[in-house]
Amino acid sequence: METEATTPKFKNPDFRPVPQPPDFHPEVTVRPHDGLHFWQFMIAGSIAGCVEHMVMFPVDTVKTHMQALRSCPIKSVGVRQALGSILKSEGPAGLYRGIGAMGLGAGPAHAVYFSVYEICKEYFSGGNPNNSLAHAVSGIFATVASDAVFTPMDMVKQRLQLGNSTNYRGVWDCTKTVFRQEGIRAFYASYRTTVLMNAPFTAVHFATYEASKRALMEISPESASDDRLIVHATAGAAAGALAAAVTTPLDVVKTQLQCQGVCGCDRFKNGSITDVIKAIVNKDGYWGLMRGWIPRMLFHAPAAAICWSTYEAAKSFFQERNGSTDNSTIT
Repeated sequence: METEATTPKFKNPDFRPVPQPPDFHPEVTVRPHDGLHFWQFMIAGSIAGCVEHMVMFPVDTVKTHMQALRSCPIKSVGVRQALGSILKSEGPAGLYRGIGAMGLGAGPAHAVYFSVYEICKEYFSGGNPNNSLAHAVSGIFATVASDAVFTPMDMVKQRLQLGNSTNYRGVWDCTKTVFRQEGIRAFYASYRTTVLMNAPFTAVHFATYEASKRALMEISPESASDDRLIVHATAGAAAGALAAAVTTPLDVVKTQLQCQGVCGCDRFKNGSITDVIKAIVNKDGYWGLMRGWIPRMLFHAPAAAICWSTYEAAKSFFQERNGSTDNSTIT
């Protein structure tokens, strides 16, 4: 009886405790953002940027000619007249002058652009996909970083677009000539203006894109997975068109700064945005600040559709390659 009294209640000698490893803790696996690694965002962005700019380059050339001040030989501001003037003076090849510079700049710049955006979006949104402010702020960080990469080649590209074959013989010749005659500052003469333009452009663009994408998905959630391409293209086109219209005046200023002295365009004593705006208004009135808005919208709407569709397609490819299990929803 004493033995039973000292035995703990419910204790069964036939049951053996299961041994546990010391300091056992369940292992937590952290997935990369959207199932992708940093380098995969860079590759997807680079592909998207190259495809976008190469396809839309002729429209960009027309826009550049329209935004140049009237001291240039091509004086018309209409899309049809500008296009006709380019074709008459240089033929179809004139629409592709400077495409080499665009190719050299677009890939690296968009690799930086999208990778920085995705990292910042994950950080600022806190897991909330409806945080438009986080999308806008992330876009601003992305454009500040990518413009530092793209601005020098964009300057070369625009000078080649305006000049005829006697001015520059190509990308390398233009780069050497500008560096020798104007110094390194010429390559970044429009950087401040570019950032001031692209910061609101990108903020509007990314916020509109993410909001449009959610709205389109909510309209027909059952077919959202099947219509991914249409959703991304439509949302991208809406975002690109709106952002382009809002920021056209600063784009005109940027073109003036990058094309100083080319094809007879005016030179400015300093890089003051105010001085350039005054010069434009004195020559063409306030409407001169909206010069090229039609080809700019015609460029950015399909360009954004192409860019976002390509980017999301590349992301999907990498997600499937990484064995992601979350591809049933639009990311």
